[in-house]
Amino acid sequence: MSIHHPNLKRTVAAAFALVMYSLPLSSQTADLTDEAALLEELKKADSTEAKRLDRQLQALWSKSGSPAMDLLLKRGREALEQEDVDAAIEHLTALTDHAPEFAEGYHARASAYFAKELFGPAMADIERALALNPNNYDAIYGLGAMLETFDYPQRAYDAYVRALAINPHSEPVAAAVERLQGRIEGTSL
Repeated sequence: MSIHHPNLKRTVAAAFALVMYSLPLSSQTADLTDEAALLEELKKADSTEAKRLDRQLQALWSKSGSPAMDLLLKRGREALEQEDVDAAIEHLTALTDHAPEFAEGYHARASAYFAKELFGPAMADIERALALNPNNYDAIYGLGAMLETFDYPQRAYDAYVRALAINPHSEPVAAAVERLQGRIEGTSL
């Protein structure tokens, strides 16, 4: 049994058009693989849209172009989450050896080195990650955290401000800027 409705095609077309035009403009204009467009949309997004754009950027930055390298990144991150830092470093070192132009491998390994308190290698990797992808606000935040740990408040603050300029919706970065602001600017008399 089928239902015949004389205006069904027009009704479906109108409903489709209504849904498409009611979506936020940014999801219609931003190419989900265009980092520059996603970053530009992130700056002017509301908090809900910013979370979606952040997830898209993280997914984009986590793609090496090789399923095998993506698997090494995944295994390294999983080992780090399970606090098996040595295994994380092994996976991520294999990744950076085989994909030396993949920024996220260095960023992830910097986190592992930092967790192991291997600060020299952590700093070298975060610098390499940022040389390959200077827009990765999470890596910039990581740099700021390292500098703050080393008691370089001005340099840490500068890194946090830079990260916040790229992603103004990051609560941890905003909190870090606020935490260091009084120390950097001093207190008024």
